[in-house]
Amino acid sequence: MWKKISEFILGNRIAILVFIGVSTLFMGYQAKDVKWSYQYIRIIPDHDPDMVNFNRFQELFGEDASNFVLGIKDDKLFQLENFKKFMELGNEIKQLDGITSVLSLANAPNVVANRQEQKFDIEQFFKDPPSTQAELDSILDKVETIKAYKNRLISENKATAMVISMDPVILNSKDRTKVMKRLEAKAVDFEKETGIHLYYAGMPYVRSIMADKVKAETIKFLAISIGVVALVLFLFFRSFSPVFFPLMVICIVIVWIMGTLALLNYQITILTGLLPPVLVVIGIPNCIYLLNKYHQEYATGKNKVEALGYIIKKIGVVTLITNTTTAIGFMVLITTGITAMQEFGIVAGINIAVTFLISISFIPIVFSYLPAPDVKHLKHLDFKPTAWLIHQLEMLVLHHRGIVYGFTTLMVAVSIYGSYQVTAEAYMVDDLPEDYHVKQDLRFFETEFKGVMPLEIVVNTQRKKGYLKKGTLGKVEQIENFVSSLPEVSPPISINTFLKAGNQAFHGGDSTYFKLPNRSETSYIMKYARNSTDDNASDLSNSMVDSTGQYIRVSMNMADIGSIRMENLVDSVIRPKLAEIVKGTDLEPMVTGSTLIFIKGNDFLIKNLKQSMLIAFFLIAVIMGTLFGNLRIIIISLIPNIIPLLFTLGLMGFLGIPLKPSTAIVFSIAFGISVDDSIHFLAKYRQEIVLHNFNMKKAIIMALRETGSSMLYTSIVLFCGFAIFMGSTFGATQALGLLTSVTLIVAMTTNLTLLPCLLYTFDTTKQDMNPMIEGMDHFYFEDEDEEIDLGKINVNDNK
Repeated sequence: MWKKISEFILGNRIAILVFIGVSTLFMGYQAKDVKWSYQYIRIIPDHDPDMVNFNRFQELFGEDASNFVLGIKDDKLFQLENFKKFMELGNEIKQLDGITSVLSLANAPNVVANRQEQKFDIEQFFKDPPSTQAELDSILDKVETIKAYKNRLISENKATAMVISMDPVILNSKDRTKVMKRLEAKAVDFEKETGIHLYYAGMPYVRSIMADKVKAETIKFLAISIGVVALVLFLFFRSFSPVFFPLMVICIVIVWIMGTLALLNYQITILTGLLPPVLVVIGIPNCIYLLNKYHQEYATGKNKVEALGYIIKKIGVVTLITNTTTAIGFMVLITTGITAMQEFGIVAGINIAVTFLISISFIPIVFSYLPAPDVKHLKHLDFKPTAWLIHQLEMLVLHHRGIVYGFTTLMVAVSIYGSYQVTAEAYMVDDLPEDYHVKQDLRFFETEFKGVMPLEIVVNTQRKKGYLKKGTLGKVEQIENFVSSLPEVSPPISINTFLKAGNQAFHGGDSTYFKLPNRSETSYIMKYARNSTDDNASDLSNSMVDSTGQYIRVSMNMADIGSIRMENLVDSVIRPKLAEIVKGTDLEPMVTGSTLIFIKGNDFLIKNLKQSMLIAFFLIAVIMGTLFGNLRIIIISLIPNIIPLLFTLGLMGFLGIPLKPSTAIVFSIAFGISVDDSIHFLAKYRQEIVLHNFNMKKAIIMALRETGSSMLYTSIVLFCGFAIFMGSTFGATQALGLLTSVTLIVAMTTNLTLLPCLLYTFDTTKQDMNPMIEGMDHFYFEDEDEEIDLGKINVNDNK
């Protein structure tokens, strides 16, 4: 079959090049429509109970993570001129498109009981900018008497916050970036004019920062990966054509990736944004194996046409298999049931197949038009450091297998110990570095206001207007008192907050009345509230109780305490206490919110990635079994590729790198790539063992000599290619780069040492060679003497 494929490719060169060109132009045209994602990746499926609750919450009350917060802790703010500029800042921000409201000390509303009309009037403490410092101080003193603002707008330590709400439609679109940049520009101007430092926080801000960085880093790492690959290729081959044309293959693949995203209507996310640079790194090994083998065969005396036909025939099937195992490492992510992961796996799988088809056809065709390689092009075959290293590996395998086994056993033991130190934990913003200002600012809000991460409790009263039922608000009060006692959670806001503020206003602003009114007071306050026509008061009320009056919202913020503490807090503390509070009533409380969904999504993703890893093991084992038809070969081939994964897991334990989605994804991807070396080695070993009459020693040496250099070259390319991701500002991308590069370099080492040692040990302990190769006849390689019909190929041989 591969003989005919070789004749077809070299016999239809123009037609294939035209097809590649036209199809790539088509994909490039489609790529113009690819869009960037401006939404958080949703991990939990919609049928999950917590996701059902969260979706229901959003239907009732809308987006819970739409607030951007500016924080200040500087006494200079309360100087007259600076405070006026602070008022101007709030007014200017409120005028921006996409901003729905701004709340701060400068425009804090004051609820006043209008006895004559029996309603609440919403007035501003600062109707006009204060004209004197004394006037400013006097008004601020009045604001501080409103307990509803305590630890919400102003902290115990006199820090203050400006809460800015964004339109949810703008929040989830590309216009969010424009709004955030304009908002930030006004904040920067305020800092310059007053010398007062501002702290930035809130989910819209974090999302905007991350979206912008994803876009910038996609372009940056794509350029760097191409540069690194070009440099490494040049160092290996020391000539222009083996660098330029593999890079052309990669550029074609990049166009296909973007076109695939557009055709499938997928957006560029933090995951799919990695695909172009990752496919650059993965695609180059195909070209290295092809070119290295081409030069090797030409050096043995074959002419150009024979050598090119040979690499298609002999390397093609092995490359197909290795690309298949690599694709499996990505495509098993489809089984996670997570849309973002499925899209990542599908696009990767499709374009790994495209990479194989283009490299197996484009490289031989292009080099068929180029002059035959001369002496300088073949120098890399006699590169002394590589030859010396291969020779040392031969000596190690032949004479020092005990050292290999001993060192491997020690490494496995240490890795197992380290793996027990690994914890599964993630933070809302742990993708950003510790010294990044976003994290530093977040710490400020956690210190002063107990955080800005949204957490919600929704109380279902089981009937319309249920919030008015006797005792209901008292139970909600108990819930609030309990939540307020938690050190990780900010004071909650609910309908009770509104009633308390109304009670205080009803009694002339006396702060001692900031408490739930009694039944008679409640009737008056509700009457006043119904008579009030202020839109802000109506919006405030609607955000606390749904339109039917059945659901009561208790809203709070919390610190980014990590998935482990968060899970324990919710499942072991909050939920049991809520059940205890409402016991004996019809009330049904549920805990929800973006923070909870994120944390659960982390656990859900890790669990599914583990399942995907097992599926990848199984599928690749099936492929190995189909190729070699021998259980012992399957075990021998998998061992050198499992040990690197175990080593990486142990390394994570020793370095304190937690198991989270960005690190869990490494294992299936790295396994799919690393097993390629085993397949290349075993394929060549299978050929050599037949040629040398089942002399395993000779077969192993020949396999090392022929595949060793290509394995070294490709592994170095992969290592360097993935290592560049360690320069990312995202923890997820850094982890992917570090752990994948380490895994692949260890896998190269085990495949060049442990794999041949295991084969050779099997040889010396089992003199009958038939069991080793039984059932492998269906692993089809044409006979070495079967020549390609050169008459079917019209190539000008420039030898």
